[in-house]
Amino acid sequence: MTTATLSLSQFNQLKDAEEYFDFFGLAYDPQVVNVNRLHILRKFSQLVQAVDSAQDEVTLLEAYRQALQTAYTLFITSTSVEQKLFKVFQDRPKNVVMLSDIGVE
Repeated sequence: MTTATLSLSQFNQLKDAEEYFDFFGLAYDPQVVNVNRLHILRKFSQLVQAVDSAQDEVTLLEAYRQALQTAYTLFITSTSVEQKLFKVFQDRPKNVVMLSDIGVE
C-alpha cells in the first residue's frame, strides 16, 4: 500500500504494532517487534508528536511512515535500556546516593 491510498481515518483505527507496519507496508522482524513492542510504539509516538500536523494528509502519513521506520530501526541497533524511553528509567531514586556524588575531602 502506498501512502497515496492511505487515509488518516484508517491510520486512527490502528491498534497493534503489526497493524502499523502492515498499514505502511514496512517489513519487520516479528521477533524484534515482540521483544520491543512497547518501546517501538513509545518512540513512534514521540516522533509522531514532533511532526507538523499542518501538512496535507499524504505528506503527514509519509512522515508517520518514516517515524515508524526510524523507531523500529532504533531498536534493531539499540536496546530499550539504552534508550530509556519510559519514566521509570528517567526518574532518579530519592533514597539512593551515587558513589559519584560522594566527595573526598
